[in-house]
Amino acid sequence: MVLTGLGGRAPWQRGGTEAPPWRSGMAELLRALAEKHTCCSLPPLAFLLVMLVLVLFGMGVLSPRILMLEPRPEGEGRKDVLVLTPWLAPIVWEGTFNIDILNEQFRLQNVTVGLTVFAIKRYVVFLKLFLETAEQHFMVGHRVHYYVFTDRPADVPSVALGEGRRLVVLEVPGAARWQDVSMRRMQMISDFCERRFRREVDFLICADADMRFRDHVGVEILSPLFGTLHPGFYRAARQAFSYERRPQSQAYIPWDQGDFYYMGALFGGSVAEVQRLTKACHQAMMADSANGIEAVWHDESHLNRYLLDHKPTKVLSPEYLWDEQMLGRPAVMRKLRCVFETTHQSAGEIARNWKPRPWRGVGPVDPGPHGRGTLSGCCRGCRSPRAHRQTSGSS
Repeated sequence: MVLTGLGGRAPWQRGGTEAPPWRSGMAELLRALAEKHTCCSLPPLAFLLVMLVLVLFGMGVLSPRILMLEPRPEGEGRKDVLVLTPWLAPIVWEGTFNIDILNEQFRLQNVTVGLTVFAIKRYVVFLKLFLETAEQHFMVGHRVHYYVFTDRPADVPSVALGEGRRLVVLEVPGAARWQDVSMRRMQMISDFCERRFRREVDFLICADADMRFRDHVGVEILSPLFGTLHPGFYRAARQAFSYERRPQSQAYIPWDQGDFYYMGALFGGSVAEVQRLTKACHQAMMADSANGIEAVWHDESHLNRYLLDHKPTKVLSPEYLWDEQMLGRPAVMRKLRCVFETTHQSAGEIARNWKPRPWRGVGPVDPGPHGRGTLSGCCRGCRSPRAHRQTSGSS
């Protein structure tokens, strides 16, 4: 144990002349090795290598943590998708991680993961399938807190939960427009980060209610800050991104800027980072409101502005939220981990319980080869004539 002086720093860290104890110990060890070198059989090259390693340890260049075996991505050889961002953050695709190693790592850290979902007004109808499929596929084997924000707490379904998993219902006011729900959730998440999430969970994932889990979604997504590539733009050119292009908005991104287009339906990170993100987005939306402007895709536009300025430490591929009915299934999609959910109910149920909201930024698409189509503004319900009939209540 190193005793420190004022400010919690050791003397040699504050510019003192005394050598740190570990460095003097290394020097003694090197002298002993040098004295014994003449009578030992260690080859000169090996002896020099040992000395080099010891010196690097003494300088702090190497550490035992660095020498430990690190998980190597299984998909380093994937040539069909981008697996690193320009700032060297990993893009998570099937085959780019070893889940057994990661599970063990996060179990040793004893992490608890929070999953927020907003079920306002008729969106409560999606909760049952959302929670049931999450129990099957989300963070299996780890502690999970589901945080359901709703104005209809009595309508939250009862779902059997596994060990170490709990459901927390947080009653919040309703809203007249889905846009208001989307924008207000940034404020609510930020507020609850301070009020309880910081004390209860280590990571916070923010998801939309009208999606379901279809395959494994686990600790491979955990990172200080992550965003998810929008399925409509993951192979599009920057100029096709539906960023907010009006300079009057706080979400404004010029045509010659931008890395990726992230979707507002799935993002997260550590509680501290999510609080910073949601607070900044809420403040930006309030500034826009004071100036009489509303960003083109509401909270998603502000999310993209924030992630341009604060690069995510991990990016999830579109495997983590896909629309198979609208976009098909390109060969690069080896797994569909989450999908948008509108077809699990009868046409009558959807008509009674669901008012379609836009699939933000996109609409009808001609996917073309490999799903590289360009999308234009429409609603998530506008997927086919059949989808229109369902949302209108026709048979």
